[in-house]
Amino acid sequence: MTAAVAKDVALRILVYAILIAISAFMVFPFVWMLVSAFKPFPEIFAGTSFLPHHWTLHSFHEFFAQRNAGRALWNSFYIATSSTILSLFLCALGGYGFAKFRFPGRGVLFAFVIATLAIPFAVIIVPLFVMMRNTFHWIDTPWPLIIPWAANAFGIFFMRQYMLTIPDELIDAGRVDGASEPAIFFRIILPVIRPALVSLGIIFFISSWNNFLWPLVVLPSESHWTLPLVLRSLQGAPGRTPFDVLMAGSVVSTLPLVVGFLVFQRRLVAGIMAGTVKG
Repeated sequence: MTAAVAKDVALRILVYAILIAISAFMVFPFVWMLVSAFKPFPEIFAGTSFLPHHWTLHSFHEFFAQRNAGRALWNSFYIATSSTILSLFLCALGGYGFAKFRFPGRGVLFAFVIATLAIPFAVIIVPLFVMMRNTFHWIDTPWPLIIPWAANAFGIFFMRQYMLTIPDELIDAGRVDGASEPAIFFRIILPVIRPALVSLGIIFFISSWNNFLWPLVVLPSESHWTLPLVLRSLQGAPGRTPFDVLMAGSVVSTLPLVVGFLVFQRRLVAGIMAGTVKG
């Protein structure tokens, strides 16, 4: 083995060791949460063993029995799925319009859409709440968590960047064949941008699933709570928080996202990278 090859091997080993150490550091909190969910409450902070001495599902039973977690799980899934589907459709329409149509003021309008990304949510939360309550009467319903964020600047920008990589000749061929603009969008554009839809859908779903502040404002009734609100209700006074039940609820809330990400991670990366090809 030459000195250059030995140096290259040593460098790779060092890089892999650093990546493994960083990965272990980032994964450890999730592993601790998962293990603690199967421990009886006294063992969580006993510090005698990382793994449970007595494995139990009692905390999961308590979480679903006492906190109406099944209903909250359905609320989270329904809201996240509905908002994701609607957002993907509207953002795909917006991205298609900005990428493939020429009209006066397109650049200014697109710049205005992008500028809205700089507006903090704290600035609009009060007027948005007043609008939801006084104009639409949507407080304590799922609609404030679905409609206001349906067409957002990030999604439109993401879809525009991806659609810029689609050849204009493909669209022109559809028009020559007599296809209408809706037919071109549904039959040509949507199948082509499927990787981008999957990537953006994962981002939207995770964002909606983990949303806490806005549901806290617009969902006062416990029957309409999502999982983050149920987890918040478990936090009591010092020394009164049932950490075993809280860890079980955190696992229930986190596991679907982890499984979904592992299943779609290749398409997520492919969709994100494809949108960086052309700007």
